[in-house]
Amino acid sequence: METKDTVKINDKEYKLADLSEDAKAQLTNLRVCDAELQRLKAQIAIVETAKAAYGRALTEELSKIAN
Repeated sequence: METKDTVKINDKEYKLADLSEDAKAQLTNLRVCDAELQRLKAQIAIVETAKAAYGRALTEELSKIAN
């Protein structure tokens, strides 16, 4: 279980105080990457939703021409 004082990496728990400064920096980098991935996934969901709406609007406009 991960707490503020520990971190679980590859199914092994480590005390943050025992990590080297380089290991702490890499852990921070991983956390930043995870946060950025979450942000990008949210952006993708927004764009996919907009694309679907534009597609529906186009289909509606094209149906006016066909009639």
